[in-house]
Amino acid sequence: MSTPLNRLSAALADRYRIERELGAGGMATVYLAQDLKHHRQVAIKVLKPELAAVLGADRFIQEITTTAQLQHPHILPLFDSGSADGFLYYVMPFIDGETLRDRLTRETQLAIPEAVRITTEVADALDYAHRRGVIHRDIKPENILLHDGRPMVADFGIALALSAAAGGRMTETGMSLGTPHYMSPEQATADKEITGRSDIYSLGSVLYEMLTGEPPHMGNSAQQIVMKIVTEDAAPVTRLRKSVPPNVAAAVQTALEKLPADRFDTAKAFAQALADPHYGEGRPAAGAGTIRAPVGRPLTVGLVVSLVMMTALALWAWRRPAPPAPVTRYVLGLPEDETPDPAGFTVITPDGSQLIFSGPSARRGVSQLWAKARDRATASPIPGTEGASSAAVSPDGKWLAFISGDTVWRAPLAGGVSTPVAGEASNAAGLLTWLDDGSLIYGSRSFKIIRVPPGGGPGTVLWSADSMVAFGYNALPGSRGVLYTACRLPCSTDVDLWVLDLKDLSRHRLVTGAADGFYLGHDVLVYVRGDGTVMATSFSLSSLQMRGDPVAVADSVSWTGIILPYFAVSPSGMMVLQQGQSRDNPTAQLVWVDRSGKVTSVDTSWTFQTTVFAGNEGMALSPDGTRLVIGLHTAAGDGIWLKQLPRGPLSRVSFNGTAYRPRWSPVAGWVTFLTQDGVVMRRADGTGSDSMLLRGGFDEGELAPDRQWLVLRRGAVGPVSGGRDIYGVKLGGDTALAPLVATRYDEMAFAISPDGHWLAYQSDETGRLEVFVRPFPNTGAGKWQVSTGGGTGALWARNGKELFYVRTLDTAMVSVPVTYGPQISFGASRELFRLPPSLEASPSAGMVGAASRYYTPWDVAPDGRFIMTRALETREGTRQPLIVAENWVAEVLATMRSHR
Repeated sequence: MSTPLNRLSAALADRYRIERELGAGGMATVYLAQDLKHHRQVAIKVLKPELAAVLGADRFIQEITTTAQLQHPHILPLFDSGSADGFLYYVMPFIDGETLRDRLTRETQLAIPEAVRITTEVADALDYAHRRGVIHRDIKPENILLHDGRPMVADFGIALALSAAAGGRMTETGMSLGTPHYMSPEQATADKEITGRSDIYSLGSVLYEMLTGEPPHMGNSAQQIVMKIVTEDAAPVTRLRKSVPPNVAAAVQTALEKLPADRFDTAKAFAQALADPHYGEGRPAAGAGTIRAPVGRPLTVGLVVSLVMMTALALWAWRRPAPPAPVTRYVLGLPEDETPDPAGFTVITPDGSQLIFSGPSARRGVSQLWAKARDRATASPIPGTEGASSAAVSPDGKWLAFISGDTVWRAPLAGGVSTPVAGEASNAAGLLTWLDDGSLIYGSRSFKIIRVPPGGGPGTVLWSADSMVAFGYNALPGSRGVLYTACRLPCSTDVDLWVLDLKDLSRHRLVTGAADGFYLGHDVLVYVRGDGTVMATSFSLSSLQMRGDPVAVADSVSWTGIILPYFAVSPSGMMVLQQGQSRDNPTAQLVWVDRSGKVTSVDTSWTFQTTVFAGNEGMALSPDGTRLVIGLHTAAGDGIWLKQLPRGPLSRVSFNGTAYRPRWSPVAGWVTFLTQDGVVMRRADGTGSDSMLLRGGFDEGELAPDRQWLVLRRGAVGPVSGGRDIYGVKLGGDTALAPLVATRYDEMAFAISPDGHWLAYQSDETGRLEVFVRPFPNTGAGKWQVSTGGGTGALWARNGKELFYVRTLDTAMVSVPVTYGPQISFGASRELFRLPPSLEASPSAGMVGAASRYYTPWDVAPDGRFIMTRALETREGTRQPLIVAENWVAEVLATMRSHR
């Protein structure tokens, strides 16, 4: 089917190759294109079809041709114009920068000297055009491009061309020329005679906004704004910003006079008034009485000299750049019961007045959000936020969004009732950010990136993939895009920083081996490398590309255990980080835990590194308990190794790329494990070659005792909304996946009973993870919930008479007796011991504990002992305070300047 873009591309194919849409407005859509003749990038502006139909091609082209004669350093030139297949278009240079509107959206107000400079240079462009009989008619921040800080006026004369081409019939298009906030009174009342003084009024309105943060007249509708423009005087700029010099305030007042005759007669005169420190002396000031010149005896030469010197000093002081605010750095020390979770996160309100962090709650192993205000010594818990895994503060600082369970919630930051915004959300970290337009970006349970409109309602999927997951969302200003961190499952290596372009939903990698990007303004992006170093580099908001060499601006940032560093920056320039362990994986060792909870080392001479995403990548004891296969992170990659217990050698089992989550096969001496290609079986001694059981992407796999069924779990993303589901394949026949437990909820961490007739697994169908059992392979014949108070990581005793799991409510190892008959039955559960946070089996273990949410990373020996991983560098024992730096952006900019 032919789309408008396809038609346009075909119509202009001999001259331009259209690459992508840059943006759209009320009258036109702008595309980035390649000028095939001159080998340069250009911007093609195409009028909306309904407008083009009213205008007509011949008259439009005739009128717009006059604007092509304008040649001025602050006017964006017109390269070409024409009609093609019913489209009216004109071609301009592509400017790699931002508009003044983008700048104001980000900074609200500009420094006074910079605002005056921009206005003066735009006034010079207007004066040049006015002397040639061309009136712009639509001066506004959106039409002023900033190229390396230099303003260039775009669409010069386009409004005149449109008006003339329409023959006064613009109302027939349903569109209006000019933007209400910047219209002159004569434009607002539809006067036929529009002079250059109309542009002066509009430029005065733009300067007013650069100085005060808003246009001269505001209203809830275009009609209200127009009425105020015609009937009300704008408030003096000095009422809203006292530091504005008197001559600048007076020049703005003159430019905004209602009658054109009372304004500056030329744009040049406006610019001269802005540069004249004496302008406005003796002139009545709006709302301030009359300024009178001194009268009396003639001034002496000395007094004249003194006045001149004082004026010169005042002008120098005004134009001298204000010194940057000092950088203040301090350690955030809070009471023990308010200490931020070292495996959690912190977000900062846009103005830097509050820190929102994950901390302890009344329920062990469950965090909640806390708020620490700058003017308070202690933090306060935020009610209703237990279990929050991600949080974001709205751009206006009034609303808090957070993910708890599988729901995105929204609550007033000042306190109030939380309301649900969206469901099916992921409970992983860093999956929430708030765009400038009020919409929310969050990560679904299947790790899709979804956008919810400002008013709520159904979300729109922006990106999804079947082999990658995305974390660490941080929005770019102007809703331009989203920075995020992505990795390929199982996410033990290859963490990269990406950007999602919200204009065309394209995405591209910015930095490999890095995460957590923040845009600081000033065309600067910061991110964290795997070694914990914070890097800063130049970054273009328009092209979403990095430029120049990165510079180190901080170090020793701690990684929280999934793929995110403990690091945050606010738009106000405040920075928070936690120092400590880098992404280099922590050291761990194997331990035995007996039924009383006593922990002893298996082999004190052997330690290993766990993987970032989920501790070890699975382990399994041999049937006799003398050998262990384990997934390890090594310099050569993630692979399967065999450890002779207790103090025997370690030998390699897998040799072909990434391998993880081993299980012992019912075939004596063989193990199964997962690779990126599928489920593989191989001799445990590493001899021979891989035997591929089933190709495909899976996250758990085990050969059933009867050797006929292969049981599988698809991981973070899957064919149904729940994401994680359990399937079976009957070997030797049809290899199609048969759903064993596939619902709209997450099912994972399965275990087949020793007799091969029962399947234990964990599911969040009750709202939290619990352990269930079903018959196997006829899983639809029944279902029993075994755990209460939350349950993860079910494992059968070797004799099948007990089922073990970890109770998430209090991190207790629980034993449940099992009796077999016509139906399976379960006795009263019994707590064996509480797991310390250093053990990977503990859901509160921070980094390594994350594994128990997805699969079971420990095993049970024939004698009833448990073999587990103990982190030697425990988060519980090395809890680090937060380091806060205010006005940190100034330090970053100074560091970057020193490296140029």
